[in-house]
Amino acid sequence: MAESGKVVIITGASSGIGEATARILAKKGMRVMLAARREERLKTLTEQLAAEGADVEYRVVDVTQLVEVQKLATATIDRFGRIDVLVNNAGVMPVSPMIEGKIDEWEQMVDVNIKGVLWGIHAVLAHMVGRESGHIINVSSVAGHQVFPAFAVYCGTKFAVRAISEGLRQETAGKVRVTNISPGAVATELVDHITDDNVKAGLDPLMQMAIDPEAIGRAIAFAIEEPENVSVNEMIIRPSGQER
Repeated sequence: MAESGKVVIITGASSGIGEATARILAKKGMRVMLAARREERLKTLTEQLAAEGADVEYRVVDVTQLVEVQKLATATIDRFGRIDVLVNNAGVMPVSPMIEGKIDEWEQMVDVNIKGVLWGIHAVLAHMVGRESGHIINVSSVAGHQVFPAFAVYCGTKFAVRAISEGLRQETAGKVRVTNISPGAVATELVDHITDDNVKAGLDPLMQMAIDPEAIGRAIAFAIEEPENVSVNEMIIRPSGQER
């Protein structure tokens, strides 16, 4: 195997970046625990990876529920013996102008994009610090570096992920590696979450240049595969033609 059988939890693993990352890491010999809400997709992906020789398991998890995320961590340790890497990938993007007051969508973004990341960190951190070994990878966005109209709340959640990542890095330096990944336009289901037709239509030119989610999966694999004394803290991955 190209890798030393690292044990990796991936949230949001049923599609997009999560699925692509799972396929890439499994091919490198890593052992993966897949987590998402859609069981049929998880089951299909697990069966496909297992047929290719991967050591893989899945759990149906809603990352907004702390107890479910804690059970995911426990199940991973029970199944694989430890947790080496957590990829906090689950996210939603139902963006709209604030004047529309889509409060339910704001709450969803805060619950998934911020609390989901926090619950994942909490579920694995004591285990990793106790072992003085571990790697937490948080998926933010270029929207965590720059603010766009109609994206105010989404940007707020992704700026928060960057801040959380940096604070965690400082607190756990020398024990746990922390990586913040900021994708630009990626061909995933995120745009499908948008209920504002005007905003969705306005993203069409950008999404036409969207890169494949495998590009983000490869970046995640790169960060994991660096030697333990090397911490890749921040990566921004955009389509070459994306200006902002």
